[in-house]
Amino acid sequence: MKPSRIHRVLKKMIHQRWPAFIWGPPGVGKSAIVKAVAAEEGLPILDLRASLLDPTDLRGIPAIQDGQAVWCPPAFLPKTDTPPGILFLDEINAAPPLVQASLYQLVLDRQIGEYTLPDGWKIIAAGNRQTDRAVVFRLSSALANRFVHLDFEVDANDWREWAIESKINPLVLGFIGIRPELLMGNPGETVAYPTPRSWEMVSDIIKAHGSINDCSDVIPGIVGEAAAIEFLGYTKKTIDEDAFRVILMNPETAALPTSLSDVFALTSWFSYFGKEEKVRSAGATLLLRLTPEFAVMLARDLLKSSPSLVKEPGYKEFLKKHGNLLVA
Repeated sequence: MKPSRIHRVLKKMIHQRWPAFIWGPPGVGKSAIVKAVAAEEGLPILDLRASLLDPTDLRGIPAIQDGQAVWCPPAFLPKTDTPPGILFLDEINAAPPLVQASLYQLVLDRQIGEYTLPDGWKIIAAGNRQTDRAVVFRLSSALANRFVHLDFEVDANDWREWAIESKINPLVLGFIGIRPELLMGNPGETVAYPTPRSWEMVSDIIKAHGSINDCSDVIPGIVGEAAAIEFLGYTKKTIDEDAFRVILMNPETAALPTSLSDVFALTSWFSYFGKEEKVRSAGATLLLRLTPEFAVMLARDLLKSSPSLVKEPGYKEFLKKHGNLLVA
């Protein structure tokens, strides 16, 4: 299930009583989707790392009250007068079996011991699969049967939309455009391998160092040696920012790149700076010069970064010619 689909499903599910479980490898954005849904719905999120819990952490500890033993629930769980929110049980299957057992009643019956989860609080869980080479315990069938299970599928198009909104470096955007299979790799013998999270790290490292040349020796330790070699090779071969500036100044007549990698670099650069009025206006002009496939991609990217694109004459003309492709 693509991230955008999981996002839509979760927004529906938080309005009913069944809890959801998101399955997926590390670094793909499972928790980010839950946090995004919570923010959009105006709900606070309580993030509990099940792998760090002890069975008594959830049920609480006993105390004597009026000659009887009562259980004092933990202070970190929502109280009766707490406004509605999302209880996010992350890394739930990394918790040992005894902790999982303590979650049975809380997940299904919304209570554990003498504690009851307040009305309006929804439960969402997430975890890695056994095939992801992460530290996991087998999820008991009793606990698994209490969830609606959603399998996270990494999708380059979904990631690109998120990356544009998140201001991921345009060189990273362009590279994943031509090598989408490197967005997500398999854990190997080395500790570093490509994931959506690690490419975000690459973007942040480039920003912190100011240029790729200043951090080229760091990137293999983020996405692995093989992916880093390809990425660094791409950055050396692709057209540079000076060429983008020439096109920006003369979008009607400047020569446009013809190679696939350079066109991806061009559209990614314009998407990254799309909030700037001059870039947005020049980008609208380019919509009429690029091939329909790349024009559609640039139009969608620019709309993400700057919805004001709809006011540009070039965009209006593009809609007349290829509007059917944009909504396809």
